[in-house]
Amino acid sequence: MTEAEALENKQQQRKSSNGDVLPESAREDAFDHTYKEKEGPKPPRIIVWKNVILMTLLHIGALYGVFVVPSASRLTLLWSVLCFLISALGVTAGAHRLWSHRSYKATLPLRIFLGVANSMAFQNDIFEWARDHRVHHKYSETDADPHNAVRGFFFSHIGWLLVRKHPDVIEKGRKLELTDLLTDKVVMFQRKYYKLSVLVTCFIIPTIVPWYLWGESLWVAYFVPTLLRYTLVLNATWLVNSAAHMWGNRPYDKNINPRENKFVTFSAIGEGFHNYHHTFPYDYATSEFGCKLNLTTCFIDFMCFLGLAKDRKKVSRELVLARIQRTGDRSG
Repeated sequence: MTEAEALENKQQQRKSSNGDVLPESAREDAFDHTYKEKEGPKPPRIIVWKNVILMTLLHIGALYGVFVVPSASRLTLLWSVLCFLISALGVTAGAHRLWSHRSYKATLPLRIFLGVANSMAFQNDIFEWARDHRVHHKYSETDADPHNAVRGFFFSHIGWLLVRKHPDVIEKGRKLELTDLLTDKVVMFQRKYYKLSVLVTCFIIPTIVPWYLWGESLWVAYFVPTLLRYTLVLNATWLVNSAAHMWGNRPYDKNINPRENKFVTFSAIGEGFHNYHHTFPYDYATSEFGCKLNLTTCFIDFMCFLGLAKDRKKVSRELVLARIQRTGDRSG
């Protein structure tokens, strides 16, 4: 074992002032090196035509929304940005960093807000999102990865939602330890009333507010802050699965596909530091640079300042430098 590896092992077990960092063997988001893909022909792709039709119609509607933007009032455009940020935080600060990786702790009021924001994002309920994301980290770029980037940009971006899951994805998802999600009342409440919450938060509220409060037309309110905003949040999230697994540098671990991608970092409010994130999935900031280009980290820090969040897990600078020295691509 090299000196850098010894330092990493020591640091992985250390309790930091920002929270406990679990050893890899105790984390469901740690890559499983023992997994082997089954030999023989791959199972046939089964297209889910309902999803194909709905996604096609959604993107046509969003494209029309782009042409409607000039007709929208300034207040409607500001409302669209606000809805984008709220729904994006429901994914990044909520389903991702809080519930998938348990990288910080949130009080009940904050968890309720993030649960509502997650419904506004409409990307599957928190339980399903977090379960699939843990499978993604544990079996990244294999048949058990829900959006395996080895299968190409289209598949990892949107194609994985248009076909039935690979049998290994389903099998491995069922074997994960998900007690923390099953015992979380906010997660289970949202799962129980998910369809209703999506209808209200993703579609009705974004449409009704500009119409009722400042007289925007329902037509514009539906196509801009609702359909266009929803589609932009979807694609910003999908770019983390696709672009951030294909293009960019790998300063922390050159042996894995995830990359540092500035465009994805901007569009997904801080989720594009992806080589760092897959190297240190338990770090609440998903980056060593704090709030730089990372609105989600700023939000979590502000919630801690308000007393609504605590126990942020953070990788020490010493450990980051050791990992860069051991496995980085020397691009930093």
